[in-house]
Amino acid sequence: MAHLVTHCSFSASPAVKTFSRSPSYCCNVGQLQNSKSSNLSLKSSLKRQKKSYVTCASAAVQGQTQTPLTGSQEASGHSSSKPKKVMVIGGDGYCGWATALHLSNKGYEVAIVDNLVRRLFDHQLGLESLTPITSIQNRVRRWKSLTGKTIQLFIGDICDFDFLSEAFKSFEPDVAVHFGEQRSAPYSMIDRSRAVYTQHNNVIGTLNVLFAIKEYSEECHLVKLGTMGEYGTPNIDIEEGFITITHNGRTDTLPYPKQASSFYHLSKVHDSHNIAFTCRAWGIRATDLNQGVVYGVRTDETALHEELSNRFDYDGVFGTALNRFCVQAAVGHPLTVYGKGGQTRGYLDIRDTVQCVELAIANPAKPGEFRVFNQFTEQFSVNDLAKLVTAAGAKLGLDVQTKSVPNPRVEAEEHYYNAKHTKLIELGLVPHLLSDSLLDSLLNFAVQYKDRVDTAQIMPSVSWKKMGAKPRTVSV
Repeated sequence: MAHLVTHCSFSASPAVKTFSRSPSYCCNVGQLQNSKSSNLSLKSSLKRQKKSYVTCASAAVQGQTQTPLTGSQEASGHSSSKPKKVMVIGGDGYCGWATALHLSNKGYEVAIVDNLVRRLFDHQLGLESLTPITSIQNRVRRWKSLTGKTIQLFIGDICDFDFLSEAFKSFEPDVAVHFGEQRSAPYSMIDRSRAVYTQHNNVIGTLNVLFAIKEYSEECHLVKLGTMGEYGTPNIDIEEGFITITHNGRTDTLPYPKQASSFYHLSKVHDSHNIAFTCRAWGIRATDLNQGVVYGVRTDETALHEELSNRFDYDGVFGTALNRFCVQAAVGHPLTVYGKGGQTRGYLDIRDTVQCVELAIANPAKPGEFRVFNQFTEQFSVNDLAKLVTAAGAKLGLDVQTKSVPNPRVEAEEHYYNAKHTKLIELGLVPHLLSDSLLDSLLNFAVQYKDRVDTAQIMPSVSWKKMGAKPRTVSV
């Protein structure tokens, strides 16, 4: 049995600078069993390390450099003499990687902070991205070889405050873009240990970021990825973060009520409360981006080279609805509509995710301000998406079928849903709406990589009602 422990030390190459620091606690996030089925149980224990490190890597590059695609330091809203420094926490993940490249291309000085645990989850559950993805070190080396731009790496766990402190002191960020959380609702509902891990990782990690800003970078603007799932599906319009109500003759503007639907979503709710409190108490400036469901895989930057490719999840744990449907259509599997299929959510293209983050950075919150932007561009029901994919598939000669499967979640399957999303539009967001051409592109992309699809991962395997305290192994 091989033990995988995510901490922040590894053998340093000549291109890697390693800063020693005092002993600290690191989180042992799992064990990988060397068996055919890769059955795993997660351990959320803290392990005492004799010595640990914060590792900062700058890619060594060979060969010629090319001019970056687009953008300039002027577009970033800062002078050419001193680019704004942006720390992308969780920069090896789906949204984080695309954002890090986009901001680097726009002239920001970028550092990625990541413990690479998302890659460990794939090993734990026997999953694999539809797209082949290379190591984070190879990714940043390739980016520099193509653009001449350096992205620094800090490999470690933000739940380890000593590590995070060293990263903040070394990089001195003007902006912290925080994607560094366990992002899957189904993962948080597998069993007790995953629920505990999700809440510990997300809530404690965010608390550490807030304390790091207070201690080492008071002017740093926190741009935090939240989720539209915090709101639930109320029978009234969803406002952007706050609602003005009159009760017994008195009127006040209050945080919008939260109705989270998983332990993951609940961790995001607690994050929002902690951030709002520290803005009031410490004067932190923060933007909470309540993001809808993201689809797509390519941005201008990730399309430059195969080693810059983003991950594309299609499984029942990490895959998002539209991406999953496109893969199912490509391999001839019926589209898996949960229950009645009336579940309606906000959606956006990943190219709009990076655009929204850039707009939030360029138009920062004021000291002490906690602001909330609803980050999506269109609303669809699951049935709407199934119809769109079926029609797009027919144009490509695919016979796309749909079937209703028992809903593994506890949620309303038919409901009212009308969420406001005007603030980012007012800042200049130009959305990439879901078009026939984009659906064709997504389907063709899925067809291109269909030989990598593991059909055993398509059907949902996590039940909200059946989860229990006993650690659950996931059979492949």
